Amino acid sequence: MGMHINHVTFDCGDARALAGFWSTLTGWHLWYDDDPEVVVAPTFPHDGTGLLFIPVPESKTAKNRVHLDLQPEGMTRDEAVELALANGATLIGDFRKEDGSGWVTLADPEGNEFCIERSKAEQGSAKPRRFKLGE
Repeated sequence: MGMHINHVTFDCGDARALAGFWSTLTGWHLWYDDDPEVVVAPTFPHDGTGLLFIPVPESKTAKNRVHLDLQPEGMTRDEAVELALANGATLIGDFRKEDGSGWVTLADPEGNEFCIERSKAEQGSAKPRRFKLGE
């Protein structure tokens, strides 16, 4: 028995604008009606996990204790970072290394932190590893 994560929820000032930012980054569709809440998901209804944007009157006041790590599909990490910046993200920290590894930490237009990692293609094939099971 377990639980399915239905949405990752963002409290925000402008739900439709922030959802538009995340729709651009993820390539997912933006779904809304007369309700002030906005959903970003590949389809609607959606059986997987979506992003839910709920307008609240207060602004963000502290660092996020949870954030999303994004892995690009169909583009490189650096191209994804440029896409995010061009759409209103702010650079928080650049942790890219000389060997191409690493990630970039950004904030969305309302200050929510997220990271962009290397794509699977950039990571290459995983090397076999050994795992010791309990004794």
